[in-house]
Amino acid sequence: MEGLSPEEWTAVRLSLKVALAAMAASLVPGIAIAFLLERGRFWGRQALDVLVHLPLVLPPVVVGWFLLVGFGRRGPIGSFLAEQFGIVFSFRWTGAALACAIMGFPLLVRAIRLSIASVDRRLEDAAGTLGAHPVWVFLTVTLPLILPGILAGMVLSFAKAMGEFGATITFVSNIPGETQTIPSAIYAYTQVPGGEGGAMRLTFVSIAISIGALWLSEWMARRVRRAHAP
Repeated sequence: MEGLSPEEWTAVRLSLKVALAAMAASLVPGIAIAFLLERGRFWGRQALDVLVHLPLVLPPVVVGWFLLVGFGRRGPIGSFLAEQFGIVFSFRWTGAALACAIMGFPLLVRAIRLSIASVDRRLEDAAGTLGAHPVWVFLTVTLPLILPGILAGMVLSFAKAMGEFGATITFVSNIPGETQTIPSAIYAYTQVPGGEGGAMRLTFVSIAISIGALWLSEWMARRVRRAHAP
C-alpha cells in the first residue's frame, strides 16, 4: 500500500489536533458535571442528566444543526463571540473541536461518574474528620481513586472525536486543511472514482490510532492502580 499523500497527512494531523482539543476542553467540565450528578441533590438534576446524555440519542446531524444555528456567524452565541472576542467556530477547526467535544461529553461524564460511584465514602469521611478541607479531600483522596475512570473517559472522548462525522460536517463542512478530518476525508474519497486507496489508507491509520489510544489508557490505568495498591 502506498504511503499517505500530503493531503492525507494533513487530515490525520487535523484529526489528532481536533480530538486532543475536544478531550482537553471537556475534561474539567466533565469531572465537575459527573461529580454534581453523582453526589449532588438539587432541583433539576434529572433534567441536567438528560441534557448531558442527549447527544448520545440525537442524530449527530441534529446536533450539528443546533451548533450551526447557535454558534454560526449569525447565531446568537456565535455572533456575540465573533464581535466581542473575535472567536469564530463555524467552518473552522475550532468548530470541529466544539462539535466533537459535545458528542463525546456524555461518554466522558458516564465513565467518570461510574468511577465516583465506586469510591468508598468512608475514606473521604476519615479525611474530613481529620480537619481536611473538602477541596483538599477531593484533590488528595477522591481524585486519585477516580483517576482510572477519568483515563477511561478521556480515551472514550478522544475515540469519539476521532470518529465523529455527522455533527462536524454539518457545522463546519468538509474543507481540506481546515475542517477535513479523517472521517470527512474518507467520505470524500468514497465520492470520487479511484478513491478507494486513499479511503483504505486513512481507515488503517484510524484503526492504528484507536488501538494505540486504548493501549496507552490501559497502561496508564495499570500504573495508577499499582501506585495506589496497598
